[in-house]
Amino acid sequence: MRHKRNIPNRSFRVADQIQRDVAELVRDLKDPRIGMITINAVDVTPDYAHANVMFSLLVGDPAETEIALNEAAGFVRNGLFKRLAIHTVPTLHFKFDKTTERAAELSELILKANSTRAKED
Repeated sequence: MRHKRNIPNRSFRVADQIQRDVAELVRDLKDPRIGMITINAVDVTPDYAHANVMFSLLVGDPAETEIALNEAAGFVRNGLFKRLAIHTVPTLHFKFDKTTERAAELSELILKANSTRAKED
């Protein structure tokens, strides 16, 4: 039998499963600082010891939400232990994903530039 490390894309599948499970587990958190969040991505280290969980926020303060999520990371990790069938369940590190925020800023700048150009023409 081949060793599990040789299975292609295993870390992607594990990260994908962690993303789905974390999204469900975070919904059960009762902390009022955690608003409506979306888990955008999970990056797992090759040894599965750590996972960066990128989230975006619909309502609330990103810094406060990040603190609350990291305080609850142990509880969420404990929930993953019960769901995942892997030897090492990673330590979770929640980080606010600025991608959607940045995309909105860039779209606004493009619209502004286009409207300025339209006025000049």
